[in-house]
Amino acid sequence: MSKNILVTGANGQVAKELKELSKLDEYSNFNFLFVDRDELDITKRDKLDNFFNENSIDIIINCAAYTDVEGAENNKEEAYRVNYEGVKNLAQIAKDKDIKLIHISTDYIFDGKKHFPYTEEDKPNPQSIYAKSKLKGEEAIIEINPKFVIIRTSWVYSKHNRNFVKSILNKSQEIKNLKVVCDQIGSPTYARDLAKVILEIVKKDKINSIIYHYSNEGSCSWYDFAKAIVEICDIKCNIEPIATKDYPAKAIRPFFGVLDKSKIKRDLNIKIPYWRDSLEECLNDFNLSKQYKIGIIGSDFITKV
Repeated sequence: MSKNILVTGANGQVAKELKELSKLDEYSNFNFLFVDRDELDITKRDKLDNFFNENSIDIIINCAAYTDVEGAENNKEEAYRVNYEGVKNLAQIAKDKDIKLIHISTDYIFDGKKHFPYTEEDKPNPQSIYAKSKLKGEEAIIEINPKFVIIRTSWVYSKHNRNFVKSILNKSQEIKNLKVVCDQIGSPTYARDLAKVILEIVKKDKINSIIYHYSNEGSCSWYDFAKAIVEICDIKCNIEPIATKDYPAKAIRPFFGVLDKSKIKRDLNIKIPYWRDSLEECLNDFNLSKQYKIGIIGSDFITKV
């Protein structure tokens, strides 16, 4: 039976990967509708009510989010408006209309003081405005309790939009000595891998009020991540480690954000790719000579000598 799937935040990395994957034959029985903020602002309840009254939706995949971690420190109201109020709106509509909701959250809801992977049962303790707003969104979903899946992920990158991989590629062409934070540990996540898992949840109809953790396998520091990018692309750039305390930033970020993925691997019976293998796949997926010189400037955790 055909299902109508709404994907919000259509201009984001994960949504763009979902859109590419949705064209495959295995998803031909799903009708996807991708909307960006201009088409459907999740923070405006009246517009949402009109939309859902006019459209029959079976599943919402919420990729809409305020993701500027540093910017959120100066834009608290906007971060909460999107990451909390907008999510609350979607959760309430999903509950009222019996629509299933898949929502993407973040490892940043944890304080990073552990030294082994965080499970879904670990108590959140967000440290930044961004992280606190994302946790409020989770709490709104849980309190309203539609049929939901919350997926916490980390360090997302792709060939789309602004992200750490593109920033390293750009900066390494312009600056031959880069300093990158070495004492924050996490797991890079290829947006395409995450999109595949989301669609696997849709296919298997595993949407029943649950939280999952998902990232690529393995862990590294931002420094290790940067080193891998230039090595894979054979770029001559010296990457030097720098401590978080020596990098100017307003937002507090967790020193350790590795996620335990046992639950999602068990429930979906999936094998998660190793982060470096997925990085190579991503870098091979677009023409580096043309794609990385796209004017993307600035990124967390990077500074020039």
